[in-house]
Amino acid sequence: MLGALTDVGNVRQINEDYFSFYEDESIRIYLVADGMGGHNAGEIASALAAEKVIEYVIEHKNEEKPKDLLRNSVLYANKVIYERALENNNLKGMGTTITAYLCNGEGGIVANVGDSSCYIIKAGEILKVTKDHSLVQQLIDEGSITEQEAKLHPNKNIITRALGTGIDVDIDIFDIDIKDLHKIILCTDGLTNEVLPEEIYEYIKKYSNNVEACRELINIAKERGGRDNITVMVIEGGV
Repeated sequence: MLGALTDVGNVRQINEDYFSFYEDESIRIYLVADGMGGHNAGEIASALAAEKVIEYVIEHKNEEKPKDLLRNSVLYANKVIYERALENNNLKGMGTTITAYLCNGEGGIVANVGDSSCYIIKAGEILKVTKDHSLVQQLIDEGSITEQEAKLHPNKNIITRALGTGIDVDIDIFDIDIKDLHKIILCTDGLTNEVLPEEIYEYIKKYSNNVEACRELINIAKERGGRDNITVMVIEGGV
């Protein structure tokens, strides 16, 4: 059973996060997006990203290999968002993160742009699949700051890649072995800024109902401040 919930959090007025999914007998895709931009532009960017990725997957699922299909769907969404922003001054500068999981029953593939995350639970542990495209992650990689310092860094929300901010975009693609895969978790940084991966694992292990697990994870993020929109999807492994 799929679990998927989103919440505006305690501080923001608009929920610029978005999640969506598509399932049929041959392919399944799940995604989360975290929009950015003035007015309601971030909300539009994240919804467009989800809509266009799924639209592309449905249209081309029988023509392209899964890895190409996922990559090209994200490229297509990027193009649509970028062109929409050029057409409308109120949407200028809008963009969004995206993290998507695609499975065709034989293997899984994850695409990532920005700092929304994918984790998997396998062999009794939680593992992060994606790597954040953020200023803070860049500083960690350079050795300028530690992981602990990163959690309190004043610029922790600055991302270095986003969908829709340029005509081209670099997309990270990861292969996942779905054998013995227990769960896949997709989430925005509204969750990971407040809840540690080990805690995510404990709550998912505690609740057999994935919707309940999502609800409890959002509740704990809000109890700890809920400074951003919060979105989490919990997907059964091997599907």
